[in-house]
Amino acid sequence: MHKNHNKQKILIVDDTKINLAILTDVLKDDYVVVTASSGEQALDLIFSDTLPDIILLDVVMTGISGYDVCKKLKDTPLTKNIPIIFITGKISVEDETYGFKLGAVDYISKPFSPVIVKARVNTHSELKKHRDYLESISYLDGLTGVFNRRKFDEYLWEQLNYCFNTNRKLSLMIFDIDHFKAYNDLYGHEEGDQCLKKIASMTSEYTCEKKGLLARYGGEEFASIFVGDSNEEVFEIAENIRKKIYDSKIPNENSLVEPFVTVSIGIASVIPTQETSCKSMIESADKQLYLAKKTGRNKICMI
Repeated sequence: MHKNHNKQKILIVDDTKINLAILTDVLKDDYVVVTASSGEQALDLIFSDTLPDIILLDVVMTGISGYDVCKKLKDTPLTKNIPIIFITGKISVEDETYGFKLGAVDYISKPFSPVIVKARVNTHSELKKHRDYLESISYLDGLTGVFNRRKFDEYLWEQLNYCFNTNRKLSLMIFDIDHFKAYNDLYGHEEGDQCLKKIASMTSEYTCEKKGLLARYGGEEFASIFVGDSNEEVFEIAENIRKKIYDSKIPNENSLVEPFVTVSIGIASVIPTQETSCKSMIESADKQLYLAKKTGRNKICMI
């Protein structure tokens, strides 16, 4: 039995059924293949489901052309790095050059040669795997192993635009270890680092289960981003995080809250409008975090 979750996802876009059938047959053993019969359908699939790893895109289609689809994807930060291979019949040097300028990585000519199709797709598949690996390293916090501030900033911007375009709720949660300076003063910075690792470890898996992103925001602060969850659902996630850390009973005899490590959490949850920005989201969550600290710590405040 094939393990599809280990396979890369390929989207094939062509308005001719026989072409979709041929390419699907060539690639289905090595990839998860999804098809679309128009540019409009392709864009709907791309922005409503998990992103494809590679797109095979017919140049000439009724409605939106392959060139227009390519331009739209390359102009969108969320999709700009997806390799696009154009499918075409006879093509002039000028047209081919234009396609590369738009951001395509290759061309596959009709009629299809299964050997050539496999070879070209496999080449770009391996290149993407390598690029994804290097990118994943650059997005990780060196101490805790969770995502870093760079990834957080990019992801928040992407999801803000996504939620604005789809009218979905975006929630930003920032949590801070209470009296962490006092912890470092008592136990030393090496123990402080171990504490940060424990906090990251016990919250990252849970955040992932809830389809959120966890990042080390800076110092003793962490941040999580959630898409589409109601206020009640996000508050429950935050409470479970607070409780997990509280119940772990990591000693902190210098804390003015409890004799062990606790966290304060601030949450901003909105359906983005044109006035919503990453800065305004962060400021709102920060204000709620400040309120949680000011009113006793080891608690959650939400707007």
